[in-house]
Amino acid sequence: MLCNPPTPSGSKRKQLDERSKRIPVMASRSLFFALRRKFGSPCTLEKGKFGRLLSSGALSSEVVEEESNSKENEDDLRSRIFRLRLPKRSATNIIQKWVSEGNTVTASELRSISRELRKSQRYKHALEISEWMVTHKENEFLDSDYATRIDLMTKVFGIDAAERYFEGLPVSVKTSETYTALLHSYAGLKLLEKAEELYERIKGSNLPFTALLYNEMMALYIDVGQVEKVSLVVDELKDKKVAPDIFTYNLWISSCAATLNINQVMRILDEMSNDPGCNDDWHRYIDIANIYVKAGHLVNAESSAVVETEKSFTQREWITYDFLIILYAGLRNKDKVAQIWKSLRMTKQKMTNRNFICILSSYLMLGHVKEAGEVLDQWKQSTITEFDITACGRLLHAFSGAGLTEIANKFHVLLIERNFDLTNLTK
Repeated sequence: MLCNPPTPSGSKRKQLDERSKRIPVMASRSLFFALRRKFGSPCTLEKGKFGRLLSSGALSSEVVEEESNSKENEDDLRSRIFRLRLPKRSATNIIQKWVSEGNTVTASELRSISRELRKSQRYKHALEISEWMVTHKENEFLDSDYATRIDLMTKVFGIDAAERYFEGLPVSVKTSETYTALLHSYAGLKLLEKAEELYERIKGSNLPFTALLYNEMMALYIDVGQVEKVSLVVDELKDKKVAPDIFTYNLWISSCAATLNINQVMRILDEMSNDPGCNDDWHRYIDIANIYVKAGHLVNAESSAVVETEKSFTQREWITYDFLIILYAGLRNKDKVAQIWKSLRMTKQKMTNRNFICILSSYLMLGHVKEAGEVLDQWKQSTITEFDITACGRLLHAFSGAGLTEIANKFHVLLIERNFDLTNLTK
C-alpha cells in the first residue's frame, strides 16, 4: 500500500508558513505556475507526475468506497476511479478489478485519467496509475511519464524522494523532460541552491532543451527577488539558439518593468515583435503592454531600487502581477485574467491606479466591455484605492494614440454611462 507522506519537520513547516504568507511577485507561485503550465508549455509536467513504490499487486479483499450519488449508468474505468471517496482508497485495485472483469485498458486512457486527477489535485491516485503502468510492462513508459512521476513524487512524498528517483533512473531516461521536471520541483519549493546546481549540470549535459527550462529559472529568480539574474538566463537561452516563447518574453519584460527599466521593456517589446515566432497572441500582448506602460505612467527610475507601496506589497510585485494579467489577456484567456484579478483583489492590499489601468486595458482589448464596466465600478467604489479620472484619461489617449479608435470610443462611452466628468481629461 502507498505510505502516507511524512509530516513536515519544523524547518519545513516554517518554510511552508513563510511561503503561504508571501503573496509577492506572482501573489501565489502555485497560481502562477498553474497558469503558465496549463497554457504555456506543450511539454511535460502537464502530462503527468509520479511517485514512489505504490502497491499494484493482486486485488485485495478491500471494499472500494464509492460515491453514493454517482450515476448508475456511468461504469467506465474513469468513473470508477473518480468515485473513490478517500485518498487512502486504492486506484490500483480499481484498475485490477476492471481488468479482471475482462475489460482492456490502454496507456493513453490511463494518461488521460491521470491528467484529470492531477487537475483535481488527487495526486496519490494519479501516482497509483503511474505505478500500474510501471509494473505492467505492456504499457510503454514515455519520457513524459518519467517527468510526470518526478513531479508527483514531489507532491506525495517530498523532494527527497523525487531526487532519489531521478538519480536512480538509467542514463537513457535522464532526458530534457526529466531534468526539467526536477528543476520544476526545486523552483516550486524555492530551493535556489539546488536549482542552480541542477541548472549547471543540465548545461553540461548537451541535451536539447526548450524554453520551458529557461523559463523555470527566470521565474525562480523573480520569485526570490533576484531579478537581475533573469537577463543572464535570457543570454544563455540565446547562446543555445533556443526559441523563446511568450512566457519567456513576459518573464524578461516583467523583470525589467519591476525595476522600472522601461527603456529596456520597450526594446524587448520591439524585439518580440520582430521575432519569427510572433503571432496574433504575441501582437495582442505587445499592444496591451504598450498601452499599460503609457497609461500607467511607467517611467525609468534612476536606480533599480524597489519603490515600496503601503503595507507589504512592493511596486515590483504589483508590476509583475500586472504583466501576468497582460500575458493571459494576450492569450485571450478571459477566465484566467478574471482569476488573477480576483486573487489580486482578495489580498486586501492597497492596489495602485496602475492595477486598474492594467485590467481595464486588458478587458477592453479583449472586447469584454461589460467586465471593463464592472472594473470601473469596483474602482469607483473602492475604499482603499482612490478613483483617478486622469488615469482613465491617459488610458483613453493611449488607445487613441495607438490607433485603436474603436476601443477608445467604447471606453469613452463607458465613462459617460457612469456619469464621470470628462471635461478635464488630459494626456
